[in-house]
Amino acid sequence: MKRFPRSLGFEKYSGVYLWAAFIAVFSVLSPHLFASLVTVHSVAAGKAVSAILALAIVVPLVCGIYDLSVGANINFTTIVVVKAVAGGLSVPLAIVLGLAVGAGIGVVNGFIVVKLKVNSFITTLGTASIIAALQVIVTNNRQPLPPSLPAWRALTQTKAFGFQIIVVYMLLIAVVLWWALTHTPFGRYLYAIGGSPEAARLSGVNVDMYTWLSLIVSGALCGLAGVFYGSIAGPSLSFGASLLLPAFAAVFLGSTQITPGRFNVWGSVLAIYVLATGVKGLQLITDVQWLDPMFSGVALVAAVAIANGRQRSGEESRRRRRSTDRIESASPAG
Repeated sequence: MKRFPRSLGFEKYSGVYLWAAFIAVFSVLSPHLFASLVTVHSVAAGKAVSAILALAIVVPLVCGIYDLSVGANINFTTIVVVKAVAGGLSVPLAIVLGLAVGAGIGVVNGFIVVKLKVNSFITTLGTASIIAALQVIVTNNRQPLPPSLPAWRALTQTKAFGFQIIVVYMLLIAVVLWWALTHTPFGRYLYAIGGSPEAARLSGVNVDMYTWLSLIVSGALCGLAGVFYGSIAGPSLSFGASLLLPAFAAVFLGSTQITPGRFNVWGSVLAIYVLATGVKGLQLITDVQWLDPMFSGVALVAAVAIANGRQRSGEESRRRRRSTDRIESASPAG
């Protein structure tokens, strides 16, 4: 009997099989609602911004840095850009503004982490609170009106290949980021820093510079996601916080997929849509509102537990191999 190809094994692609199972089960339980192109397009477009936010988290995590300010960053950027567009700013300049605001937050995060030597977890948790306060100052705690400019809505809601074009944007960003992380020195240096900052430093990698750059890239992606969110959904004073946990859950779950043990682009995108499909299917057959945070919380805990278990298993295997090698080298020949 032929064995299942190792390259398509459950260890690397369990998310794909789980996704297929969700689709099969919910197509049977809710054939008229779930098994429809309307649902496919809704899930694809509705989670595109979440996927971009997850990719923003991936970049610093690759080098061992947490960015907990992504939710506040995307929310603040959306508000700033929406107000600017409503005031007459063109769409191309709005995109530039969003990138600049998001990247600027990344610069501040990087300065505190690299120059002031503050732990990234504490730094970005603190800056998230500061950004939230700035948002209140900018808006006076009043939600701005959405711009009426047709080009603003068309930015994300134009159709391409049957989907809203925001899905295409997300895939293009994922391709570029995948290439940068896997086929350029930038990505190799980030992974080296994440593996061992001191070893990377001794190898000649400018650890401080690449750590700072990872936070700037993260901030810029948040800014771009904020522009897209403002175009597709309109302004909101509180949506960013609700995206933070699902994005982190997807990134950690994604680290168990495709290239297990490493934070990676396609695993994170896959995880976003696996979780979204499960939530959507359950919502259609149960009509309850707490499934999304429940799914995200369970996925985050499970993904971290699996990743830790694999790390411990790998360390134990390496210890056994070293022990075996020492015994064999100490044994007399013959």
